[in-house]
Amino acid sequence: MQDGGYDSEQNKKVTWEHHVRQTSEWEGELWGKKHDFVGREAFGRGERQPRALQEPGTFYEYNDVRINRFALSLLRLWEKPLPSVLKQEIMDPIGASDTWQYVPYHNSVVEINGKPMPSVSGGTRWGGGLWINSRDEARFGYLFLRQGKWEGKQLISEEWVKKATTRGGPGPDYGYLWWLNTEKKAWPDVPATSYAAIGAGSNIIWIDPEHDLVVVWRWHNGNPNELFKRILSAIQP
Repeated sequence: MQDGGYDSEQNKKVTWEHHVRQTSEWEGELWGKKHDFVGREAFGRGERQPRALQEPGTFYEYNDVRINRFALSLLRLWEKPLPSVLKQEIMDPIGASDTWQYVPYHNSVVEINGKPMPSVSGGTRWGGGLWINSRDEARFGYLFLRQGKWEGKQLISEEWVKKATTRGGPGPDYGYLWWLNTEKKAWPDVPATSYAAIGAGSNIIWIDPEHDLVVVWRWHNGNPNELFKRILSAIQP
């Protein structure tokens, strides 16, 4: 991306792979937030202390500013707003509703080919993000359960789904923005091949290929492992 965001010695080493694995270590400021935002105001109970930057690809950190930079790079690549891409390429083909919204920040607008376009955020920490109902989430999860295929059409390549759900890099049990269970630390009582998308408030799309199962669980402070274990117990003979 030749927009200045990757010109520094630190950032010019960042790859797409680093971004999707949250190991980019990108440095800078975007939409009024710096990469090293820390403290109780931003993280609450998860506040963290300042630290030295590492080489891109060598250190994992869940970081909204870096994901926002990733989203901006994707916008420049597609040259159209990502909500439009998502709608055309995924949500309409899987029969999603028209109620979901992918909301940008009030100031996250850039010019692409002479036109102002919103750059959406990766999370909802500062008011943007994906607002979506449970049934649409389930459809998205089912697309991955079926290895990217919907009604006979391959919307996402099977190879991409495999890579996205395979652990790699220095991070925790993590794929391409999917939480994995390879080590059975996340959910010890369910298959190691299961994986999940997890958002604010334990908003979860959990996928269990071994049992041909997708579970959407929203806004609950309980124990996901316990819920998944009970579901499996209920459906198994």
